[in-house]
Amino acid sequence: MPRVKRGSVRRAKRKKLLARTKGFYATKSKLYRAAKEAGDKAAEYAYIGRRLKKRDFRRLWIVRINAAAREHGLSYSQFIHGLTAAGVTVDRKQLAELAATEPAAFAHLASQAKDARAAA
Repeated sequence: MPRVKRGSVRRAKRKKLLARTKGFYATKSKLYRAAKEAGDKAAEYAYIGRRLKKRDFRRLWIVRINAAAREHGLSYSQFIHGLTAAGVTVDRKQLAELAATEPAAFAHLASQAKDARAAA
């Protein structure tokens, strides 16, 4: 089997890894092994964070919708149930946006939800 020294490949790989960990604390940005471990852990946290971000935003939207729905005499669950019964398909992100920026439009949706709940 031929001998492989991989000079430029190794240097490029290490340089790339150290560039990724630039700005990390102490040896985590200077020494290869520590930088590799820190970079791997950072990538793991980033992966987890991308999933947590979706949960966090959904929770925020629900809090905003609940606050706006209570101004119209409905709880969050009653409001969502009413919208479903009325056949309104607006996602939570858009509902939260309406609650914050378009109170009149949200009031109209709340009245639709109330009517649908009363009819059911």
